[in-house]
Amino acid sequence: MSEFPNIRIPIGSGVEKFIDFLAENFEAFFDFIFVVSSTLIKGLEAGLLAIPWWIFIFIIFILGWYFTTLYGGLLFSFFIFLIGSFNLWPETMTTISIILISVILSLVIGIPLGIFMAFNKVLSAIMRPVLDAMQTMPSFVYLIPVIFFFPLGNVPAVIATVIYALPPVSRLTELAIRNVDREVVESAQSFGSSTMQMLTKVQLPQALPTIMAGINQTTMMALAMAVVGSMVGAQGLGERVLYAINRIDISLGFEAGISIVFLAIIIDRITGGIAERLQKHRRNGS
Repeated sequence: MSEFPNIRIPIGSGVEKFIDFLAENFEAFFDFIFVVSSTLIKGLEAGLLAIPWWIFIFIIFILGWYFTTLYGGLLFSFFIFLIGSFNLWPETMTTISIILISVILSLVIGIPLGIFMAFNKVLSAIMRPVLDAMQTMPSFVYLIPVIFFFPLGNVPAVIATVIYALPPVSRLTELAIRNVDREVVESAQSFGSSTMQMLTKVQLPQALPTIMAGINQTTMMALAMAVVGSMVGAQGLGERVLYAINRIDISLGFEAGISIVFLAIIIDRITGGIAERLQKHRRNGS
């Protein structure tokens, strides 16, 4: 039987040493991130829990009706009502808080990164394999380094979620800006538009529907991390799924799992509806 020669390339050891170096020398920085992220999550969660359940359902109905159809609004509000009937209301608000913070951070980092990649081919060539690795690496792997930097809880789950969910919006932002009609760009240049004016008044408005598709994908990927994040102490619906797995509680597992599915459907349809409205607005404007 053929055997591979006894050659060892310790890439993993190098990564471990790098993580140890960061943990030792940037402790204050990671503490700052922890405090800010934890405060944002707790504040948003408290705000959502302060909203009466019937008002929250009504808000979902209005959003569903406006961005999809009347039937969509009724269906989405019924989904939220069902989640409440499962006695999973606080967990749902926690999950929504974690997703919102994760998505906001992903967009704050991902959209500017995509813009820079669209204007800089060298940066694009460097970042593409990095984004490939971020998107294809098993999501569980991200949990290993974050627990070195942060205490167990919602914050490491948010950081791991950001790493996992960031690539789609960066890729689609770059693609959208690169695919803006050259004639439109040249026309703006002929009128003396600066780079910033061209970006804000021409390229971003033209690219917005595609960027919204990236936001939709990023949001769905963030939601997919709900259960994975529970393995590092994240609370919410994912924690209930993990608890049900440990206890072999079929009833709780199904209710928590279907609640995540309901949230995924609502978020997907509403963000998709926003993208369609932007596309129609763009066509009518042109």
